[in-house]
Amino acid sequence: MSTKFMKSAAVLGTATLASLLLVACGSKTADKAADSGSSEGKELTLYVEDQYKAFAESAAQAYEKEAGVKVTIKTGDQMGGLDNLSLDNQSGKAADVMMAPYDRVGSLGKDGQLSEVKLSDGAKTDDKTKSLVTAADGKVYGAPAVIESLVLYYNKDLIKEAPKTFAELEELAKDSKYAFAGEDGKTTAFLADWTNFYYAYGLLAGNGGYVFGQNGKDPKDIGLANEGAITAINYAKTWYEKWPKGMQDTEGAPNLIQTQFQEGKTAAIIDGPWKAQAFKDAKVNYSVATIPTLPNGKNYETFGGGKAWIIPSSTKNLEAAQKFVDFLVSTEEQKAFYDKTNEIPANTEARSYAEGKNDELTTAVIKQFQNAQPMPNIPQMSAVWDPAKTMLFEAVSGKKDAKTAANDAVTLIKETIKQKFGE
Repeated sequence: MSTKFMKSAAVLGTATLASLLLVACGSKTADKAADSGSSEGKELTLYVEDQYKAFAESAAQAYEKEAGVKVTIKTGDQMGGLDNLSLDNQSGKAADVMMAPYDRVGSLGKDGQLSEVKLSDGAKTDDKTKSLVTAADGKVYGAPAVIESLVLYYNKDLIKEAPKTFAELEELAKDSKYAFAGEDGKTTAFLADWTNFYYAYGLLAGNGGYVFGQNGKDPKDIGLANEGAITAINYAKTWYEKWPKGMQDTEGAPNLIQTQFQEGKTAAIIDGPWKAQAFKDAKVNYSVATIPTLPNGKNYETFGGGKAWIIPSSTKNLEAAQKFVDFLVSTEEQKAFYDKTNEIPANTEARSYAEGKNDELTTAVIKQFQNAQPMPNIPQMSAVWDPAKTMLFEAVSGKKDAKTAANDAVTLIKETIKQKFGE
């Protein structure tokens, strides 16, 4: 019996026992429980990471004034909080509202750890953000809060404007000023961590590769070894032939990329909005743009990601938690979220407000997100990351040809899904 099944059975067992006790005690106890639920609705707990504390405190204050509900803020590690959610739901320690990356929302929902969420009109969601919080069965388990995408950073001391095509990046690579010291014929003109599947996916997707069919909801249809994916992997290999050997080090490559960019030895890199602060601190004269178009003329279709507000399944205050989530994703609160964190709102009205600030990073992420593909949020996605990483490494290092590496990865993904999910 799987651990997941055991946890689900334990939760079900507790719930069933509670309902039997309630029936045994008669309707007076049931009425009392309903009464105590309504009084508990006057108090909620919100769990966020430290970086969101300032926003959370001001939102809690505003909500208490508006709705008369006291919101207590708890801070801690986001991923740790989600990893502990099953146990916290069982013990009743889970917060009423939390934040989760979109790719965790569907799997946590399917696992019974989240309450369903109704998306209010005030949330101003679009089809893409709505799909990020919708599970394969059509149930919605979160309210979109933030959007994220990879972008292109470029050094304005080295190039005047952002390259628009990969052909321009290939031309840059011919310039001897980007030669990598100690390795003849190697260049650092443009760098991207393409042995990391999250970073390489835009290359595959722009060539017609995909993870799962039906917009990421069908795990039986895997598109990582189709013709487009093979073309993309082979193109990545042409860059690895130009790059320093250290770029094949799956653990060390991110550090090499950041160091080369910060030291002014690299003109352009692909990375996420989370890197901007490090570049500011390093005093790099950088700018941000959308990722150049691919050799086939198509867009580099990154994963569309970000975070959602979620309601753990053990909340005693579902109605109150839902109303608070509606408040958090309202246009005004999403504007406040952007002002305090510089993270881009999922709410389309607040997103327009953010774009109006003329911040290059904000504008680039919003534009790139328009071409992004929602990252699959079904549990089977967990079976993809490691085989996809191995596939990319084996192909670009020449250990296997692209087709063999891709076919092997798909076989392993299918086997892992069958083993873990019985499909």
